[in-house]
Amino acid sequence: MARVDPAPAAQYEPLFGPDAPLRQRIYAQRPELAEAFAAFGETLREQATLPGRLRELVRLRVAFHNQCRSCMAVRYGHGLEDGLTEELVCSLEKPEEASDLTEAERAAIAYADVLATDHHAVSDETFAALKEHFTQPEIIELCFNVALFVGFGRMAMSLDMTDGLPEGFKEDGLITPWEQDEVIEVGGATDR
Repeated sequence: MARVDPAPAAQYEPLFGPDAPLRQRIYAQRPELAEAFAAFGETLREQATLPGRLRELVRLRVAFHNQCRSCMAVRYGHGLEDGLTEELVCSLEKPEEASDLTEAERAAIAYADVLATDHHAVSDETFAALKEHFTQPEIIELCFNVALFVGFGRMAMSLDMTDGLPEGFKEDGLITPWEQDEVIEVGGATDR
């Protein structure tokens, strides 16, 4: 059960609609902050130059490190429309060995891994690997996305927003976004 109650409908419905997912109903406890957060996420999506598949792979890998169950349970439309499959998600278990990931995806995931697990270990070599596949504006876009995934994923994990998730994401212990029988597909303007 979530550690913070959802806001009253009068607070979340004007922002996110009557069918808002639990996380948005909880964020609406501070409607002005929830609105700004949603606007930032929307800007990242609408102004994206990085492929949706890459952004989803990075998001799910960070969600695993954060152990954010509500993050791992979701597959966003921009990734699905760009070729994300559950077989590809399974590649995240050992991305350095996965034959179905591109070199650019591996470099982005490697950066996300380091930022999510030991940010002091990010090095010139980390960025040299990114520069082999991405322009500098794309690297900054990746940095903004990974920062969002790490920070808000950790916040979401701490809120324990597992109500309504598929059963595989409610179990005790280490959970992965791969090896799950059921996930939640989300698309549209409220993608975060």
